[in-house]
Amino acid sequence: MTRNPNLAVGAIAVAAALGLGYWTGTQRPMAAAPAPSADAVPPDAASDSAKPARKLLYYRNPMGLPDTSPVPKKDSMGMDYIAVYEDDEPGDAGVVKVSPARVQTLGVKTARADMRTLDAAVRAVGRIDIDERRTHEVAPRFEGWIERLYVNATGDPVRKGQALFSVYSPELLSAQKELRIAETLAAAASTADPAAREGAQRLVDAARERLRNWNMAGAGTARSASTTFVSPANGVVVEKKAVEGMRFAPGTTIFRIADLSSVWAMADIYEQDLGRIKLGETARLIVDAFPDRRFDAKIDYIYPTLNAATRTTPVRLALDNRDGLLRPGMFAHVEVATGSAAPRLTVPASAVIDSGERQVVLLVLGEGKYKPQPVTLGLRGADAVEIRDGLEAGDEVVVAANFLIDAESNLKAALSTFTAADTAAASFPVYHATGSIDAVDAASNTVSMNHEPIPALQWPAMTMDFGLASPETAKGLLPGEPVTFEFEDRGNGEFVITRFDKAGTSARKEH
Repeated sequence: MTRNPNLAVGAIAVAAALGLGYWTGTQRPMAAAPAPSADAVPPDAASDSAKPARKLLYYRNPMGLPDTSPVPKKDSMGMDYIAVYEDDEPGDAGVVKVSPARVQTLGVKTARADMRTLDAAVRAVGRIDIDERRTHEVAPRFEGWIERLYVNATGDPVRKGQALFSVYSPELLSAQKELRIAETLAAAASTADPAAREGAQRLVDAARERLRNWNMAGAGTARSASTTFVSPANGVVVEKKAVEGMRFAPGTTIFRIADLSSVWAMADIYEQDLGRIKLGETARLIVDAFPDRRFDAKIDYIYPTLNAATRTTPVRLALDNRDGLLRPGMFAHVEVATGSAAPRLTVPASAVIDSGERQVVLLVLGEGKYKPQPVTLGLRGADAVEIRDGLEAGDEVVVAANFLIDAESNLKAALSTFTAADTAAASFPVYHATGSIDAVDAASNTVSMNHEPIPALQWPAMTMDFGLASPETAKGLLPGEPVTFEFEDRGNGEFVITRFDKAGTSARKEH
C-alpha cells in the first residue's frame, strides 16, 4: 500500500502544535491558579516543618546508674540505654517531665492539699488482762491437810462467803484449845487477886492474837476438828492447787479468785506517740471475738519503763466488764482519740515519700511536669497526714506512682551536672597504661586487664575489670597480647577503656 507524504507531514505539524500548547500552559504564572488557604495545609505537616529537630545529648543507664554513653549501647542485663534530649529539661532542680502516654501507663493519680479535721488517733495493739486489784488468794497461814473440796475446777464462778474447802490442822486445833483454856482460867480468876486476873487475861489475849495472825479469829469458839475456808469475793477461780487429802505448808496458795467485772487492757504505745496521750483520756477497743462492738475504756496508768527492743511503753486501760464478754488473754485493737477539732492542712498519706532522712511530695506543675517538694510533717491520721510546711491549700500532689516519678526526678537531677557537650569524652580524667588482656566479656561490655603499675593513680600492678567505651574498642585483640591502652575515670569507681594500641605502636596522648 502507498502512503501519502502530505498526510504524514500534516500529522507531524498537528502533534507539534499540541505539544507547544501544553508547554505554554504549564509555564503560566502560579497566580493564575487559586491559592490554597492556610486551612487546607495538613496540620501535622505544618507543625513538623515548624518544629526543630530534637538535639540528642547522650544515652543514660536504664537502671539509674551514673553511666552515660555518646552512642547507643546496652547494659549488663541487655537493656538499651535511654536517649536524653536537650528539651528533656534535666537541670530544673529535679523537675521531671512525663508524657501523657507514660502518665497513663504508670497510673499516676493526684489529689489536692486541703484543710480538714484530721483523725489523729493513736492506734496500738494490746491484750485483755486481769485487774490485779481485784485478785484474791486463799492461802492458809498454818500447816494442815485438805479434808474436803467444795469447789473442784478452775473457771468455776464463786460468790463471796461461799465454802471452798475444809482443812484439818493440829496446829490450829491446839491454838483453839489454848484459847478455850485461857478463857476458862480468866473466868475462874475473876474473884482472885488482881495479879492472877491480869495473868489469866494475858493468856487469853495471846491465844486470840495468835488466831488473828492466822486470820482465823472467828474459829476460836469452833468445836469441830476441821475448819472451812470461804471465798473472800465474787469472782471466778483462775487457779486451783487443792486436792483432797493434800498437805499444805503455811502460805501455800490453794485458790486464786479474780473478779472479772472490771478488767485491764494492756496496750503497747510506740515511743513517738507517748507525748500525745495522757492519763484519763478515753479510748475505744475492738476485740476479734466481737468485731462489730466497741468497748469504752479510760487510760488508767502509763508505765514508767520502755521496752528497748520494741521501742514501746505499756499503757494500762480500765474497762467495765459486767456482762462478762471480755476474757483475759484476748487480743485487742486500741484507739486513743487525741486529735482536735481544728482543721489542718493535709494530704493523703500515700502522697508522702519518706526515706527517713527526707519527706517529700511530688508537686504537680502542669504540662506533665512534677517537682519533688520537701515538706514538714505533723500529725498522722488513718489515711492522711498533716503538712506543717512546704505546701499551701489547693496545691496538687501525686498520690499514686509517685515513687516511680521520684526515682526519675532524682536521676535527672544527678544527670543535670553533665554538660550538653560530649560528656563521655570531654569531662573525664584520662590515663594511660601498659598490660595485656586477660579476658573479654562481650555480654557485659567489660574486659579484664593485667596491667603494670599506674603511677598517676598510685596503683600497683594487678588484674582488674574495665568497661569498654564500645564493643568495637577491643575488636581484633587476643587474650595475652601485650597492649597499651587509654582509659577514663568516670567516677563512682567506673573506669572505661576508650582506646587500645598493640605493643610497639604509640598510643594517642591526651591531657
